[in-house]
Amino acid sequence: MGAEVIVVGGGVIGLTTAVVLAEAGSRVRVWAAEPAARTTSAVAGAICWPYRIEPFEKVVDWSVRSLRRYEEIAALPRETGVRLVTGVMADESLTGGWVDALDGARAATDLPDGCAAGVQATVPVLDMPVCLRYLSGRLADAGGVVEVRAVTGLAEAAAEAPVVVNCSGLGARALVPDETVYPVRGQLVVVENPGIERWFVAGTDAYVIPHPRGVVLGGTADEHDWRREPDPETAARIVERCARFHPELATARVLEHRVGLRPARPTVRLERELFDESTVLVHNYGHGGGGVTAAWGCAEDVAALLG
Repeated sequence: MGAEVIVVGGGVIGLTTAVVLAEAGSRVRVWAAEPAARTTSAVAGAICWPYRIEPFEKVVDWSVRSLRRYEEIAALPRETGVRLVTGVMADESLTGGWVDALDGARAATDLPDGCAAGVQATVPVLDMPVCLRYLSGRLADAGGVVEVRAVTGLAEAAAEAPVVVNCSGLGARALVPDETVYPVRGQLVVVENPGIERWFVAGTDAYVIPHPRGVVLGGTADEHDWRREPDPETAARIVERCARFHPELATARVLEHRVGLRPARPTVRLERELFDESTVLVHNYGHGGGGVTAAWGCAEDVAALLG
């Protein structure tokens, strides 16, 4: 794996893949359309739990392997942005491949009204701006570089490296091109923390995720919606829904509004092909709402495909 690799895409999937390849000995360049702080990954919640990502069997494997990686780096939360936080996933079964991998997971008790069942578990919660900086630093320590540049086609990368890894997320719709890739718009509200220490998720409509700089409230999942600007009415409804579970959130000061476009696809595309006679191309995109959760497992599979 000593040949040069260009990874197209600078979000959590691209950076994690680049780190794994660089630390395995490859000379890696990341081509990113924009700085990591401006990617969809930067505005994610982000809790380690599979969401809107298929196929299920592979997702469980990717997620469990990623979980172990996050558990390791959570020992340095200020540096990595990863903390292990206990919370409740409402309306979730205690059985299943993912939940089985969570040490200490148990049936939740004292659930709010309207929640019939749930799972209490301790999982990684990521402060994404910090985590993305950590990944960038780790890549640099391994000799990799990030170049902010617009890419109009994968042929550009193939002209400069014998190995190209396509981690372009939503950009794959145009770059591949792959019309099965589409956006799922997610809007979030960040408020001052009134003392909430545990995360709580009740489906797509209401989740409360505490972070060092505030509480992330969500959310939405609007398919084929390309709008990147926050909608005030949607924000008000998000706060209202979350305040049903934590009434103190109704009056918490709003710090920030966020919008991200999840790169959805019927299934993740993770496969190797020959781009031309001299270039190997590996696709790693279409992670929907599970990019953070599956990132390390997918990156390890990319490395395995490259030998």
